[in-house]
Amino acid sequence: MNINIQKETLENPLSQIIGVVEKRQTLPILGNVYLELNQSTLTLVGSDLETEITTRVDNVNGTDGKTTVSARKLYDICRSLPNESELSLVVEQDNKMVVKAGKSRFTLQTLSADDFPRLEETQWKHEFTLAQKQLNSLLTRTSFSMAQQDVRYFLNGLLLEIHEDHILSVATDGHRLAKTQIMVEPLGIDLVQSIVPRKAVLEIGKFVDANSDELVNVKLNSSHISIQSGNFLFISKLIDGRFPDYEKVIPANLDKHIIINRENLINILSRAAILSNEKFRGVSLSVDNNLLQVRSHNPDQEHAKDEMEVSYSGSAIEIGFNVNYLLEALKACESEEIDLGLLDPNTSCTFHAAESDETLYLIMPMRL
Repeated sequence: MNINIQKETLENPLSQIIGVVEKRQTLPILGNVYLELNQSTLTLVGSDLETEITTRVDNVNGTDGKTTVSARKLYDICRSLPNESELSLVVEQDNKMVVKAGKSRFTLQTLSADDFPRLEETQWKHEFTLAQKQLNSLLTRTSFSMAQQDVRYFLNGLLLEIHEDHILSVATDGHRLAKTQIMVEPLGIDLVQSIVPRKAVLEIGKFVDANSDELVNVKLNSSHISIQSGNFLFISKLIDGRFPDYEKVIPANLDKHIIINRENLINILSRAAILSNEKFRGVSLSVDNNLLQVRSHNPDQEHAKDEMEVSYSGSAIEIGFNVNYLLEALKACESEEIDLGLLDPNTSCTFHAAESDETLYLIMPMRL
């Protein structure tokens, strides 16, 4: 097997695959990228047994064959070479791959392609298409609220809830919740709930363009999700578990509503965060007579106070929050003004764009 290819042509698909390749593998071959040249089409595959990325490059010169080689080393070699370099990859008889570019020469160890584990493409139960920007919206507006290595394994991912005419995405780590939805053409689906693992969500987010109308093909069954766009194919196992009933945790009786300029709130929270407790990251919000005050302090007896005008005519209230949770949600909310809903210092707050509630964020209060 030998492959002749431009540096940029190889580097781009390697960069898409490298994120799924584990640095510490239970199987050495999982640190490798699967390479197969067949009738001028080069197929590259990366896998960690839970998630698999396949990408193809057309019009590649060489002789057909397949092998696996260290994904990280091959990617680093590509990155280190000058732009417009021409690469030659030759697999020799002694399980070695020789990579040449100009006067540079590298010899890498290979492992048999026949031993590379592939996720089996099982029978798909549901299939539909979305624009890349729609899928990107579902992920970016909610994924930051996913749990990370929580013992409640079903929280370590993002819920996709597919209805006949809309798709919901929901993520929560038990302290905050993010929910958004998009309207779609009728899908012929009653209700499907799938929990996509955290790693898969992050990898999908790398290749779906927030501004692209290009379609992606989504396939689902009870255990896997597949997303394909052009020569890029992503397959992941789903989390086998029951996601919490998110509607039950969203309070319906919030009687205090504050209209706030989102950018100004982000600015004063960022300043208050500088002197917040490094461990608990608490800030206090108090509102009265169209004025919002933000305060923070830390164990070194340092204090910060800032304020801004808001639109509010209810009774005075003071409530504490983790400032990081507030900032992450505010930055994901694409609106000039937000509607902040409160009840009392012990009840979670919600906020959404002032003109629409299709995206909603919930944050639990904290004692300061």
